[in-house]
Amino acid sequence: MNVAYIALPAAALYILGGLSTGLRLFSADDKKRPPRALGIAFGFAALSLHAIMLYHELFVLGSLNMSFFNAVSLAAWTMAALLLVSSLSKPVENLAILALPVAAITVLLDLRFPGSHLLSDQSGWELRLHVLTSMLAYSLLTLASAQALLLAIQDTHLRRHHPGGFIRALPPLQTMESLLFEMISVGFVLLSIALITGFIYLEDMFAQHLVHKTVLSIVAWIAFAILLWGRFRFGWRGRKAIRWTLIGFAVLMLAYFGSKAVIELILKR
Repeated sequence: MNVAYIALPAAALYILGGLSTGLRLFSADDKKRPPRALGIAFGFAALSLHAIMLYHELFVLGSLNMSFFNAVSLAAWTMAALLLVSSLSKPVENLAILALPVAAITVLLDLRFPGSHLLSDQSGWELRLHVLTSMLAYSLLTLASAQALLLAIQDTHLRRHHPGGFIRALPPLQTMESLLFEMISVGFVLLSIALITGFIYLEDMFAQHLVHKTVLSIVAWIAFAILLWGRFRFGWRGRKAIRWTLIGFAVLMLAYFGSKAVIELILKR
């Protein structure tokens, strides 16, 4: 099967979903704003095609192909799925302006740069649970970082007494902060499970070239733990919460995708 016939429409639909959300956010005329449901509908259509593509790319010869761009594409799909499902009940659809175009890019990269890094069907449950919880944690914390960026923009506009423009289309600041910490809390739990199952699976950290990934993941876990403790104990919010969120996200992405890129794309292992 030629996955290009699925990948290209999926990328186009993701971009249309992002554009629809962008027009909704930045349009000055309320009457010209696309309906909220349009962007979500484009997103779900793209998500379905992306899932078919991933099925053909991931499951190869009875094994799971977790090559670098497959992993990035899977993480983007998970992120988009979490966002779209959540948007059915919570006002988080504005994150689509970042999440859906990113998903489109990962689809095109996966199509352009196919790779092979097979995980055997004989892999233990610890490895499978580790991969699943890692993807969910990374995806949810990526959404949290996008939420933090929107929150930073919203906070800056309100401090400067410029509440107009696309800020009017965002939920109230308190709601935005509550959504941010909900995402971080769930992502932190998933990251904790991923680390625990990773240590169960890990046999020789140095032989498996996982020392950098492990250390950086722990550093990211500590950053998010400090943020949640600061929120619980001292009521951290605003710029401090945004700063810690982005620090934790940057370290976490470097831990997984940075180390994976070096190992597979540069060292060819």
